[in-house]
Amino acid sequence: MESSLNQRSFAWRPLTPRGVAVFASASLGRLLLVQLMVAILVAGTVVWFMATDWFPTISAAIEHLPEQGAIQSGRLRWSGPSPQSLAESRFLGVAVDLDHTGQTRSPAHLHVEFGQTDWRVYSLFGFLTAPYPKSHIIFFNSHESKPWWGAWAPMILAAAAAAGMLGLMTSWAVLATVYCLPVWLFGLYLNRELTICGSWRLAGAALMPGALLMTAAIVLYGLGDLDVIQLIVVSALHFLLGWVYLILSALAAPKLDSGPGPKVNPFATAHACSGNDAQKSSKTASANPFRPRGD
Repeated sequence: MESSLNQRSFAWRPLTPRGVAVFASASLGRLLLVQLMVAILVAGTVVWFMATDWFPTISAAIEHLPEQGAIQSGRLRWSGPSPQSLAESRFLGVAVDLDHTGQTRSPAHLHVEFGQTDWRVYSLFGFLTAPYPKSHIIFFNSHESKPWWGAWAPMILAAAAAAGMLGLMTSWAVLATVYCLPVWLFGLYLNRELTICGSWRLAGAALMPGALLMTAAIVLYGLGDLDVIQLIVVSALHFLLGWVYLILSALAAPKLDSGPGPKVNPFATAHACSGNDAQKSSKTASANPFRPRGD
């Protein structure tokens, strides 16, 4: 009982395999609390990146919009020159190119281009195209877009933070449900003290180190110390890190108590005896009172 309480008291640091393994014997509330703290950290980092590296470019693009313009009936009513770059940074570029000629394509990691009937988002993986809505009117001028953006930018950041936290907590729960049975079977094979529920908690805790690695990568990317290729590599590695922690944490779980003394194999055969056991067997056979005398 005392050992269990000591393990629960240290279920706060999912940074090492042993620290993750402790969550198998901790309460569900403890796991969810630590997951929530990590999710807040990850969501806060994403919000910081958006506010620092994307939103200033969007604000500058709005400043360069003409006084008149709108998206109406599925078409962009544009009174300025085309193609035209509105704003550009290392991370994001915004341009208007009614015919998508490619003359304003920027080297930014993401490039948003507004055409005559659709808009495109270009990245390292190609581009996505989406048509303009035909049933709504969207202001596309500086006079009306600036107050709209000023009012909604904080709400967008808050929504991104909430979506990030909810998405992380949900994905961790789903992945822990997928991983818990293999972890339990692995622990059963290794004679580890793991139940199904304990394996679920261990799997949920094993996913947090990868999220922390991705958080550090986003910070370095936002500061310019990582390029987009390196960010993609780290993004792939953070999934692999979760699997590594699953295996190492199961190995770090305490072993099952084998009891006060060694157990005798009831299926052992006589020819398997050796040494003293063979001698004892011989003495027992010679002392058999029912053995026929003679020879």
